[in-house]
Amino acid sequence: MQTMALVLTTIIFMACGQKADDANIFAACQQLVVVISPDYERSTATLYRFEKTENAWQATGHPHPVMLGRNGLAWGRGLHNHHGGLQKKEGDGKSPAGVFTFGPAFGYAPVDSASFKLPYVQATDLLECVDDGTSAFYNQFTGSLSVKKDWHSSEFMHRPDDQYKWGVFVNHNVPAKAGNGSCIFFHIWNGPGATTSGCTAMPEEDLLALMHWLNPVQRPLLVQMTAGEYLYFQKKYGLPSISIQ
Repeated sequence: MQTMALVLTTIIFMACGQKADDANIFAACQQLVVVISPDYERSTATLYRFEKTENAWQATGHPHPVMLGRNGLAWGRGLHNHHGGLQKKEGDGKSPAGVFTFGPAFGYAPVDSASFKLPYVQATDLLECVDDGTSAFYNQFTGSLSVKKDWHSSEFMHRPDDQYKWGVFVNHNVPAKAGNGSCIFFHIWNGPGATTSGCTAMPEEDLLALMHWLNPVQRPLLVQMTAGEYLYFQKKYGLPSISIQ
């Protein structure tokens, strides 16, 4: 079980890697997930997917609604340069805005029955995501039997409902800085209008389509922000134009 904890930590950090120079954060990206909210206070947003073909972005799939944190958005820690706006903090009920890599996929199904290109972690009854900023495992998956427990707060990943039946770890605040927010996922929503604590939630069929599509070889990135901020990023980095829903 100790090996499992070390592997989980490695998966998350390998998926993130070093922070790139700001001018080059999209240079190797060939898959782009864009989540656009009307403003920082809203908890409703729309998700778009794009693939880069012959140096041009092409839409794939269909735009669909997602739900954000109950208090909207605040700037997270990712690949983007520091933003002077409101910063995400632990327990603020806000989803992170910015540019992020993806960590592992996860779900209730056994590893041998999952068919994703992303690394996959089974959410057993032992799997936790640590949200205690004093822990050495802050913002990481681990199991209480796999390591010496040094945390007092965590999220059990095998829930009594289906919200974590499938999901993807978003590499916000990786490597972790205490107090800047933890355990941010894409996961199944609890229905239209049901907000989250800071994750991005969506219908199961849309989440599964996204999870099967994501391919680490194509260096997928998440761009999650307001419509106004996206327009700035779109012009600066040559990102795809979006007709805001």
